[in-house]
Amino acid sequence: MGRYLNPGNVKFEETLNSEIYVDKTESIIYLNTILKTEQKYVCVSRPRRFGKTIAANMLAAYYGKGESRELFADRLIAGHENWDKYINHFDVVRVVMTDFIKEDGDVKAALGKMTELLVRDLKKQYPDVDYYDTDNLILSMSDVYEETGRQFVIIIDEWDVVFRVCKEDMKGQKVYLDFLRDWLKDQEYVALAYMTGILPIKKYGQHSALNMFREFSIITPMQFAQYTGFTEEEVKEKCNEYNMHYEDIASWYNGYIVNTDIPVEMRNEYRMGEYEGKSLSIYSPLSVVEALSTGIIQNYWNKTENYETLAEYIRMNYDGLKDSVALLMDGGRLKVNINKYQNDMTSFGGSNDVLVMLIHLGYLGYDADTKEVFIPNNELLDEFKTSTESEEWIDTFTSFKKSQKLLEATWEGKEDKVAELLEWFHDTAENKTYNSEAALSYAVQMAYYAGQKYYTTIQELDSGKGYVDLVYLPSPKHPDKPALLIELKYDKSLETAADQIRSKNYPQKLMHYKDNLLLISINYEKDVSSTDTAYKHHSCSIEKA
Repeated sequence: MGRYLNPGNVKFEETLNSEIYVDKTESIIYLNTILKTEQKYVCVSRPRRFGKTIAANMLAAYYGKGESRELFADRLIAGHENWDKYINHFDVVRVVMTDFIKEDGDVKAALGKMTELLVRDLKKQYPDVDYYDTDNLILSMSDVYEETGRQFVIIIDEWDVVFRVCKEDMKGQKVYLDFLRDWLKDQEYVALAYMTGILPIKKYGQHSALNMFREFSIITPMQFAQYTGFTEEEVKEKCNEYNMHYEDIASWYNGYIVNTDIPVEMRNEYRMGEYEGKSLSIYSPLSVVEALSTGIIQNYWNKTENYETLAEYIRMNYDGLKDSVALLMDGGRLKVNINKYQNDMTSFGGSNDVLVMLIHLGYLGYDADTKEVFIPNNELLDEFKTSTESEEWIDTFTSFKKSQKLLEATWEGKEDKVAELLEWFHDTAENKTYNSEAALSYAVQMAYYAGQKYYTTIQELDSGKGYVDLVYLPSPKHPDKPALLIELKYDKSLETAADQIRSKNYPQKLMHYKDNLLLISINYEKDVSSTDTAYKHHSCSIEKA
């Protein structure tokens, strides 16, 4: 046994001997189906605390040289036909990249050191092989394969460390990606390449140096969905065993939603909308284990992740990111585009990229069906609260609370209160927002920001006879909320706005919401003397339709 070549099963045996163990050995069954195929490249990315290293140790124990049959014979995998087809069948190379790549270190030198140590293990294991160049890892592994016929299972843990600790070293990142590509791609000695990390594979434009890998992330885990974390059934079983109330555990640690692959035999039902097994709720394993072993339900997140990590990113107030965080903390959801994110920790094009990165770091959940992010549970909400306690967040939460009050006043038909709050938001906007109806629309949308929890916003809805300035349609989760039809006027009058609503028959466009529709007219008068009590005055009328 070597340090990196065939490291044995000691680490996995320690996991089995632990107080709390949840069996995930069946994931090997899927990997066995893609061994020595074109699909043999697997990248599993998920947040810290989700068992990536345990899985890597399990694979090293199963595939590598040694005697591991007894460790797996009583596990779930043994219930499958030919479960032991590849047990102890390959040479396993098992490396943890954080052992080599350090912050402010030279990436090329780190890869050279790793090469030196791996080749040393190869020479110990196969001393009679005629090595052409022991400074070259690819040639050395090819030499072993050509003389012995033995293929390798290559397991790389923390593969993405270069993007997390060498964030600004673009040259080093490229050297690293090229090294992995040359080492793994199209090499006959590779039977399986399995990488784990937090971040998915880095994108460079439309291409990636590691485009042979199939991604199984926290966003799209597919065949690995039930192995991504603890499932509800597994947690319920452990709660019974440890005399804990499942509902309490669920409220604190449940909430991550992942989509599975669709079994072949269920795909007709899926196409007909009758298959309900596509989504799973997943728990963070470490938090559940801590709560079960101590009997205390609390925030265990910051034992491994300091709240400053979260605070650092949400301070980046891209595109009003702080307002987005306030909405999420209030139980709201936000649409994101997961495809725009470049899969590193520096290339942020706006708030969307930060939010997607927080999914990969585990701070946010993602609903693939609605393409929305959300705070998944009380543990993460507690982490957000801790990260937003500084003075710089006071204005953000003040604005959000006023936005909530604006919504409530609107629902209750309190016209004067709505006008008062709109004035407050208009005053907090930049001065340029005082000189057009479009600017007034911007200020009103900012004021109704908290409504994103309940509504979908539509601008300039075509009524057939004109355009509705703003429409807020309640989401399917909040059918009790009234639809809001808002007509804006600039230096005119409420009567003008109300007349336009009636003459153009705007409510007809929203007949689906009859008896649950509010017609809101808003006017702002700019040309009033600053000494007049009506200076920067808004007026509002609200009618039920």
